[in-house]
Amino acid sequence: MKITLQYFDECPNWVALERSVLEIIEGRQDVTVTRQAVRTEEEAVKIQFHGSPTLLIDGIDPFADAKPPVGLACRVFRTPVGLAGTPTADQLRAVILDALG
Repeated sequence: MKITLQYFDECPNWVALERSVLEIIEGRQDVTVTRQAVRTEEEAVKIQFHGSPTLLIDGIDPFADAKPPVGLACRVFRTPVGLAGTPTADQLRAVILDALG
């Protein structure tokens, strides 16, 4: 499985998301994690960037809404306790483990 973490430098939330993902997959040889920095609005539109941070699992955004906005912006996620800059560890664990089968 390939996890891609898309982000832009001005949004600090990607660091926390990366840390959580790495804790969840620790010791797994069947998962690779890569970072993809998005630097311009044009690039964001070209790759359909849903905001920072965006987590792609084998190219799919498991947290995408029906019509997610595209562009250079900090993203918010629906969590059990309200909107947040990252999904909860439980939400991340669920989507990663589900993708692993």
